Amino acid sequence: MSTKVGQDRDPEIELFVKAGNDGESIGNCPFSQRLFMILWLKGVVFNVTTVDLKRKPADLHNLAPGTHPPFLTFNGEVKTDINKIEEFLEETLCPPKYPKLAAKQRESNTAGNDIFAKFSAYIKNTKPEANSVLEKGLTRTLKKLDDYMNSSLPDEIDADSTEDEKLSIRSFLDGNAFTLADCNLLPKLHIVKVVAKKYRNYDIPSDMTGVWRYLKSAYARDEFTNTCAADSEIELAYKDVARRLAK
Repeated sequence: MSTKVGQDRDPEIELFVKAGNDGESIGNCPFSQRLFMILWLKGVVFNVTTVDLKRKPADLHNLAPGTHPPFLTFNGEVKTDINKIEEFLEETLCPPKYPKLAAKQRESNTAGNDIFAKFSAYIKNTKPEANSVLEKGLTRTLKKLDDYMNSSLPDEIDADSTEDEKLSIRSFLDGNAFTLADCNLLPKLHIVKVVAKKYRNYDIPSDMTGVWRYLKSAYARDEFTNTCAADSEIELAYKDVARRLAK
């Protein structure tokens, strides 16, 4: 599968992402989606190649030996470290031609950063007696994200107003535009929502209005939905990871 995005002809970028179970569609990989979203948001032309890990082609092995997707080639140069790729793209694809994607608020980069670890512990647990504690741990970290999404950022607060601070109504972590922070967190948050429901019948609490506003804002954007694996792919990827609670 190859995808073209944007109008400009240069630089030459090819993104290699994990393929789904059919060997062609987008597979479950939040890191692949993170880079896919960044490139899309930059508005640069790039190709996407899905890599079937069951039948990894020889030419790919030669291109990046021992490396699993995601990785990319930038004007023929192979880049494999996700964090370094993000930094490189932000520095290289910069204004005025390409938008800056870094978050303004430092807290936006760390909001929700422990959710995936709590989710992993919860979903891999096999002991019924530990389930409740691990579930509460996940809920607590989601609540922290909810509090962040509902608290106003400095540029939302009117310094001259005498009213109490209003709840934030912003769409994303750092405001109403996608930032690098969202490219990192949203793919993981979506996996948490899909997998916890499927294997633990856990729903993100409906009173977490900030988290739900955040997810719904993402689902309304092509940059998220068109770079995301299908729910069935995500569920399949966790079939053997999600441990059954012993009876």
